[in-house]
Amino acid sequence: MRRLSDKRGGWLRTCIRRFLPQAAVVLAIIILATASPSRAVAVESVPEFFPLRPFNFDVSFNQRSFAPDTRVIAAQAGLTAFRYGNLEVRTVYQYYSQHTPTFNTDQNSLYLNPRWNNFIDILDFPKDKPINRMIRHILFGPLEDRVVPYLGALAGGTIPGRDSNSPGYLYGGQVGVRFPIARGFSIDMGLQYMRLELYFKGNSDLSEQWLFTTGVRF
Repeated sequence: MRRLSDKRGGWLRTCIRRFLPQAAVVLAIIILATASPSRAVAVESVPEFFPLRPFNFDVSFNQRSFAPDTRVIAAQAGLTAFRYGNLEVRTVYQYYSQHTPTFNTDQNSLYLNPRWNNFIDILDFPKDKPINRMIRHILFGPLEDRVVPYLGALAGGTIPGRDSNSPGYLYGGQVGVRFPIARGFSIDMGLQYMRLELYFKGNSDLSEQWLFTTGVRF
């Protein structure tokens, strides 16, 4: 049973490594092509450069497959660099730290996080029973008209990367939902998958990182 589980896990990791870059490109194209407001809304939507708010602070439960294979806690903070309708681009700083009796790991990452808010609403058909309304009702119940589900992409760099003093690259994707609590304040929950180049104990390799984040936006 363990050998079968290892084979399945290896097959899944191979598929992720093979298809994630293509999926990230497709996701970026979809975001740029469909996240812009329609003609009816475009009159009211104005591009905003560096509106800064909302800010976000998150606590991340982190599981990595390299450097090292363990569970840790990370923290990240971000601000809004661009917003236009349902499209926003965030700048995020992430700090990862793990200290053990045998090694210390301190990782600093900075990346862009374009998001497509309310992506479910692209399924606003048919008129009598829109698919997006059914999905919202099933997933969010009485909060269906308040929550903001989103899709996002991640691209940036991290230090240490290729060596102890050189940056490495990172990329990935995310899906999440924002729950407005009060005016200008909301709870944000998301799931991120990231691949990043890391330097650890004299070696540089790609680490796969899953993050389940829970934080606040204000």
